[in-house]
Amino acid sequence: MKTGQIEIMKKHIQIVIPMAGFGSRLRPLTWSKPKPLIDIAGKTSLDYLLSEFSSLNQDFEQEFIFIIAPNGWQIKSYMESHYPDVKCRFVVQEEMKGQSHAIYLARELIHGPMLMTFSDTIIEGDLSFLANEKSDGIAWVQWNPEPQRFGVAITDPNNQVERFIEKPATDEHKLVIVGFYYFSEGKDLIAAIEEQISKNISLKNEYYIADAINVMIQHGAKFRTEETKLWLDTGVPETVLSSNQYFLDHGNDNSSVASQRKSVAIIPPVFIAEDAIIEHACIGPYVSIAGGCEIRNAVIENTIIAEKSVISNIVMKDSMVGTKAQINNHSKRLFIGDNSITGDD
Repeated sequence: MKTGQIEIMKKHIQIVIPMAGFGSRLRPLTWSKPKPLIDIAGKTSLDYLLSEFSSLNQDFEQEFIFIIAPNGWQIKSYMESHYPDVKCRFVVQEEMKGQSHAIYLARELIHGPMLMTFSDTIIEGDLSFLANEKSDGIAWVQWNPEPQRFGVAITDPNNQVERFIEKPATDEHKLVIVGFYYFSEGKDLIAAIEEQISKNISLKNEYYIADAINVMIQHGAKFRTEETKLWLDTGVPETVLSSNQYFLDHGNDNSSVASQRKSVAIIPPVFIAEDAIIEHACIGPYVSIAGGCEIRNAVIENTIIAEKSVISNIVMKDSMVGTKAQINNHSKRLFIGDNSITGDD
């Protein structure tokens, strides 16, 4: 450090991401890979998830804690190969007992300021304000006319949270919790989860983090809401495809390069990996084709095709195709997993 320079010490923040769920709504794709590694617009869902925290880089040293399934080794391998400089810890959740239970498994690691998000929640916004945040916690929310499928925040006129309700019976309260939270002290959340579990505060045998935060509020914690305009969900096929559309519309379209291919008609936006082979095809709009794919004699729209798939003689729309799939002579919507073979020989 040169004379006269002042070294600014960054604050430490932990980012806890539970991702041990079965991903049952995305099967068969999730039989062979964790949900965060699903392809979307030239990247994985995990890549977009991690990019949410880029605005913290100036003020915070980040440490990620991933709660993974026993077969979640692919997450660890992906982080080591694609993000070797990111500090990561991994905790295995063998029993699916809910969100709070997943976080509680990392109780020996958690301390200090903490963010928590779900692996299928993608928001957009500047998080740098957290460097000067005074509240005990924040829940990110979005207005929704049909809140019954979600958790909701009930607030006072000063935007302070009075309580959370998980899956309310009515649509009276419309500030939906998107699954992204800040805690000024992670140990306080762990203490609340301990009380939640000891009192068996659960819904259908699962412990929800909204109930743990209610315990914190009952003990005097001050929580506020932060509204997000963008909330993408990558948990079901329809929302994965709509997220693919969003990212193609916002910077991931490479139609200008793809349109230079011979015998290929491109309808923007699309993402086509450079090494993919495309011949005699009409591609787009809203198609993502990963590396190593071979596609011939095809018309494809609003579809995600993962690595090294071979597709021919097909009209396909609103579909998702896993890695190394082989598809020939089809004309319908498809949702197939890795290494699948369908169609004529």
